[in-house]
Amino acid sequence: MTTVRVPPGRAGRLHLRRKLTTAERGAGLLERKLHALLPQQQARRRAAEESLRAWREAAAEADAWLGRALAAVGDDGLRLALPGAAAGVSVRAASSMGVRYPDEVVCDLPGELPEADPGSAALVCARTAHVRAVRAAAQAAVDQGALRALDAAVTTTRRQIRVLRRHWIPALRAAHERLEFVLEQSDFEDGVRRRHAASRSSRA
Repeated sequence: MTTVRVPPGRAGRLHLRRKLTTAERGAGLLERKLHALLPQQQARRRAAEESLRAWREAAAEADAWLGRALAAVGDDGLRLALPGAAAGVSVRAASSMGVRYPDEVVCDLPGELPEADPGSAALVCARTAHVRAVRAAAQAAVDQGALRALDAAVTTTRRQIRVLRRHWIPALRAAHERLEFVLEQSDFEDGVRRRHAASRSSRA
């Protein structure tokens, strides 16, 4: 059960009204945030599913071409065809409704095969297939990362709304009603005492 601390008297009434207004405004803002995040989450889920499927297909194709290239040129031929530089990947982040997530990926891949004559068309096809697989893997990783970030944000926002709507706001309203009752009773008792005092003074 949520406990609400209330200052005594009419100061408590003002305090509760302010807190209730703030809580309701906060819940409304969170609901608008959730409303904005849900379409992005759905779009990223579709993108993540598509890019994951594309990566799996590209990886399978690259693996098949690697087998063909290996059969054509052997281990030594593959070693000679290794690029002279490593691949690089950079990820640009985006932010929406206070949620930061990976958004775009740029792959910096080595250029052509180091040998002018690769010795086999299968080797060229294997390289091309692996380039596609690397790009597909990077895109899939970005989409999965973005989906995880948006999933976490949606879950957290829903939890915050639930806490406010089901616990905190009802507790504030209940505390406000109790305080109103106490203040009304106090006003009534003060009125009774004043009437009694006035009655006694008129008889004196």
